[in-house]
This record gives sequence, C-alpha cells and structure tokens, in this order.
Amino acid sequence: MSDTKSDKVLDLRGLTCPMPLLKTKKELKAMKAGQILEVWGTDEGSKKDIPGFVTKRKHELLSLEDLAEGYTKYLIKI
Repeated sequence: MSDTKSDKVLDLRGLTCPMPLLKTKKELKAMKAGQILEVWGTDEGSKKDIPGFVTKRKHELLSLEDLAEGYTKYLIKI
C-alpha cells in the first residue's frame, strides 16, 4: 500500500494524546468521500486510537506501518 497516493498528508509527529486523534478527526471531517488521508505520528497511544476511530466511523484503514525512523504511518480512506 505504500505506493498509494494520498490526497492529504497530516504530520502529527511530536504530538501526544489526545491531539493526534483530534486532529485526524477534524481532517477527515473536512475531506470528501473516496479521498485518502496519510497520517504520520509518533504517539504510541495513537496506534490503537486512530485505527479504532477509523473502524468505528466506517472509514477504511488501508495500512498502518511502523517505520524504522520511529514513526507510524496510517493511510485512511473515507
């Protein structure tokens, strides 16, 4: 999935709970159906929070990658 083109990139690296989830929610709300949001983060709690929110809201988590640089990358389709 890493070759999937995102419509928007949200860089949340360095932010801690609850900000990554709140900013992700806000960004998804502003996007249109079918668009893909790429989210970069470093908060460990967000690894459960963001996928849980995505599933609960009937969005699609296309991928969740833990990268060697210490970042987590999410691809979310709304």
